[in-house]
Amino acid sequence: MLDKLRELCSINGASGDEARVREFIAKNIIADELFTDNLGNLIAFKKGRCSPKNKIMFAAHMDEVGFMITDVCADGFLRFDAVGGINPSVVIGRTIRLESGAFGVVGTKAIHQQSDSERKKIPDFGEMFLDIGASSKEQAETLAPRGSYAYFETDFFEYGDGFVKGKAIDDRAGCLIMMDMINGEPEYDAWYAFTVQEEIGTRGAKAAAFTVAPDIAIVLESTTACDIAGVEGAKKVCELGKGAVVSYMDRSTVYDRELYSLAFETAQKHGISVQTKTLVAGGNDSGAIHVSRGGVRTCAVSVPCRYLHSPSCVIKISDLDAVRALSEKLLSAAAEL
Repeated sequence: MLDKLRELCSINGASGDEARVREFIAKNIIADELFTDNLGNLIAFKKGRCSPKNKIMFAAHMDEVGFMITDVCADGFLRFDAVGGINPSVVIGRTIRLESGAFGVVGTKAIHQQSDSERKKIPDFGEMFLDIGASSKEQAETLAPRGSYAYFETDFFEYGDGFVKGKAIDDRAGCLIMMDMINGEPEYDAWYAFTVQEEIGTRGAKAAAFTVAPDIAIVLESTTACDIAGVEGAKKVCELGKGAVVSYMDRSTVYDRELYSLAFETAQKHGISVQTKTLVAGGNDSGAIHVSRGGVRTCAVSVPCRYLHSPSCVIKISDLDAVRALSEKLLSAAAEL
């Protein structure tokens, strides 16, 4: 499972540029029905041994945060902006790979040239530039025309006591779990939506939910864990090593209370580690799905992840395994509602 996650995370695919991710997933699943909608969502149906009382849909987004080239300067440097929510503090000095395959480095004014006030604040994207080694505007434009994408270039590796670091774990982890479920032998029929453009407003999920029209949706995500030095109590939100995260509420969704309880009951029944978020924060595809058509009963099950939306997302393998196990069992449990 870890090797497949490495493959998925290595594929570049920001919001609106998910084609490579979609092609990889489509080639590596065996579904009874598979199609791509006009927005780019990949929607699959997998026949199980039984048919559920209600139509069930799993969802995970294919897109990651990234960058878009906004201007090419006369001296060959590039201006850019974020695609999705990226804190500028995690960008300065990073290696970036352009959509064309060329490399670059994110720069800003050297600290030796900054005033006292400049040193006290983090430069925003408008104060940064991308140095791709071009000697002219014409050369730079051939490598990075306006509107082209750029991505964090970073290593994927395992370290410590079962920790994994890499980019795009949000939400290739959810995609991987759905791929495994499709390629397995599920007990019940289910639909699976690999969605686009989650990071810029859950746009793909809105279209996918309208098309599938599920009664119940289970969103598989990666969610912010703040279990780091200096953070105490509820502000940790959730913790690595404590299992799957089942949310009761976030900034876009109040989750179905029965499904929330069912997730915990199912986890306890099967000995699966589970926890909840202790702070109302963030949001995901559930925000669009649960208000689609006449409403969809929705539950979110997430992998806790440190340093989300950075080139160094960190998860624990045991939590990924817990989300995988709970997803499979929750399909069977929700099918009987």
